[in-house]
Amino acid sequence: MTTNQQLEWVPSACTLPTPEQSLRVGEFDDLFAAALRGVERPAPHRLRLTLGAAAGRRAVVEDLTARETACCSFVTFTITPGDDELVVDAEVPAAQSAVLDALAARAAAVAG
Repeated sequence: MTTNQQLEWVPSACTLPTPEQSLRVGEFDDLFAAALRGVERPAPHRLRLTLGAAAGRRAVVEDLTARETACCSFVTFTITPGDDELVVDAEVPAAQSAVLDALAARAAAVAG
């Protein structure tokens, strides 16, 4: 996958320096490849990712989503732990719903 393809879902409002964007996409890709169990779209402005819960994964997800919110402040992540899964809800204002479309497509493509 080329760098341009990797960065297709990065919103233009992102304040993360461009050289670091591909690294962040890689972190999400690694998470999706290792843990993604499901992708749902309960509302146009909300995306739900269900991840398998493994030792230490919650801390990884909390760190990654906190850093993502720092550069894309319009995204709010809520992490809900279960017995064997983590549910991650990402919410954005209606004007940014395309970001969730692209993130959902990326998650599904990487998880295969």
